[in-house]
Amino acid sequence: MNYPLLFRLLSLILVALVFAFSASLGIGLLYGEWEAAPHAIQGFIVSIGVTSCFSIVFYLLGRSAEIRIFRKEALAVIGLGWLLACTLGALPYVLILEECSVSDAIFESTSGITTTGASVFTGFEAWPRSLLFWRCLSQWMGGLGVVVFFVAVLGSLGASGKILFSNESSGTSTEIESGRFQSGVIQIMYLYLALSGLCVLSLNMIGLGWYDAVCHTFTTISTGGYSTRSASIEAFQNPTLEWVMILFMFLGGTSFILMLRVIKRDIPYIRRNSEFPVYIMIILGATLLIFLERIMHSTTNDLHELIRISMFQVVSILTTSGFSSADFGQWFVSSEVILLALMLTGGCTGSTAGGIKILRTIIALRISKRNIEKAFRTNVVRTIKINGTLLKKETEDQVGAFLILTMIILVTATVSISFLEQSASLETACSVVFSTLMNIGPGFDQIGPTGNYGFLHNYTKLILSLLMIMGRLELFAILVLFSPSLWKRFS
Repeated sequence: MNYPLLFRLLSLILVALVFAFSASLGIGLLYGEWEAAPHAIQGFIVSIGVTSCFSIVFYLLGRSAEIRIFRKEALAVIGLGWLLACTLGALPYVLILEECSVSDAIFESTSGITTTGASVFTGFEAWPRSLLFWRCLSQWMGGLGVVVFFVAVLGSLGASGKILFSNESSGTSTEIESGRFQSGVIQIMYLYLALSGLCVLSLNMIGLGWYDAVCHTFTTISTGGYSTRSASIEAFQNPTLEWVMILFMFLGGTSFILMLRVIKRDIPYIRRNSEFPVYIMIILGATLLIFLERIMHSTTNDLHELIRISMFQVVSILTTSGFSSADFGQWFVSSEVILLALMLTGGCTGSTAGGIKILRTIIALRISKRNIEKAFRTNVVRTIKINGTLLKKETEDQVGAFLILTMIILVTATVSISFLEQSASLETACSVVFSTLMNIGPGFDQIGPTGNYGFLHNYTKLILSLLMIMGRLELFAILVLFSPSLWKRFS
């Protein structure tokens, strides 16, 4: 392990955090919190100071490092970087909110940076605007990943930056043109900024003030789900707002590399894409099923409203945004089962969405189909093509390992939570684990759209915080940190 390099890269991640705290401080000053909420201003000043000190110390420890990064350093900096960012990101909550425990602050910070959208708090309307801004901004930063941001501007990493990107963003770096990796990541950043700008303007044009428009843009493009209102999007009672958010949640759950290829009119790549057509079919099919269930059991005859509510919840859950425009916890079991399946599936690879991802689901289903046929035709040879390319045995193994590990973690974590939360129902115990590992946020029963995670034990919140990071980094970048051989002093 190249420890000096590890410290140097971690210092850069903390610089991004300092800039985010500074932006939140600026919002506080802009809205006069120096007089109205001086504790908020002081909280961000202290947060900036503490984070800056850590960044400087790490930089000094790694200033002589040779920037030659291998996979083990990449995995370590990804895993430690997110753990460190989520921990220091809790400082504003601890310093500004009264009676906020460390576990509550870490949970809220982790939920923000991992774009999960789960919360332990209520009554956000009473919070200082600077803290609400940080809460939403943390999701926007976590959307493409803190690491992706600094890789994009760290030219000296060269090809090594590709290792960092592939371990932080669903392994899609192979689709960026060889030799042009850094420019490819910068193009993704530009696209992310452009979509954010369009979303801000759209939300403002339909009636949201600039502050609410910016905050909801942060949490929509990142498919995070935080809102400035305790009742989420339902609080605005604005049908046009819901349609606009459906569009931008949909885009947030779409592969950014695919969107770049669409902009470049790369027709062959678009035609070869295996994932996007399935993404569309899942949305339309699930919307239709929930719409039919709503027609049969809803008290309203407004078809437009039923279509909008159905599609909003489908897109919100599939992209793991977690916004709510209705209390789906009161819907019939059939709709809840559909939403549960969407939670598990998640959005596209290379997007800001969580979940298993649609591409992995496609691969798993095709492998299963092939193996079923081989059960009675043992000599048959079937190749599997994904995006027009033959699927490698290594990729098959990775998908299988990911799915097995996911199931093991789900079961193990649920058992652990059940011991800590003796009074919780089975549905709640399963739901809190499922919703955090898949980075969804709201779940069922006590953590439904109208509930939160505040009732849980402090140790439970810390376990769920770790699950959120594992889900965001797709397990391996966190699990390897527990491997002793990773920390040995060799390359």
